[in-house]
Amino acid sequence: MAANGLAAKDQLTLNDAVILNRDDTGRTHVHETIDPTPGRSALGGAAWAGLFGLLLGGPVGWVAGTALGAGAGAASAKLVDIGISDEWVAWFRDVVQPGTAIVALLVEDIDRDALVAEAGRFSGAEVVYSNLDDETLARVRQALGDADSDQPTEAGHAAEPVEPAPEI
Repeated sequence: MAANGLAAKDQLTLNDAVILNRDDTGRTHVHETIDPTPGRSALGGAAWAGLFGLLLGGPVGWVAGTALGAGAGAASAKLVDIGISDEWVAWFRDVVQPGTAIVALLVEDIDRDALVAEAGRFSGAEVVYSNLDDETLARVRQALGDADSDQPTEAGHAAEPVEPAPEI
């Protein structure tokens, strides 16, 4: 992924990425890089609670700790929302068009010139939403080959008329 390349060169700090695509049948697929999954969290909770249960209560403590830890781990995965919020993921899920994909990035410490240069590799892509400053956003759009890049879009707003984005 291009963002990983920029992060490896210390040209941005990548905090989270979400990739959404909608196939031609209308089914949307979402891959989140940061949010914990219930299965992985249950496994981790079971392992740690089982170990403590074994140390404190022997075999019975191990069984009880494993069961309680798995349940607590799975439940915490459903409640924890780190990185790009679930509200934003739901918004992106609604606006992705059939046969296309959305890559949502949560970054900081951006080298704007490197971002513009990297965007040039993705000619034809569109900016759906951005909170970049107007000048950088216009440069990114121009690098993408956006014909409307001359028209400024207020930072923090959707690039085209779509349903309202969640509040930041």
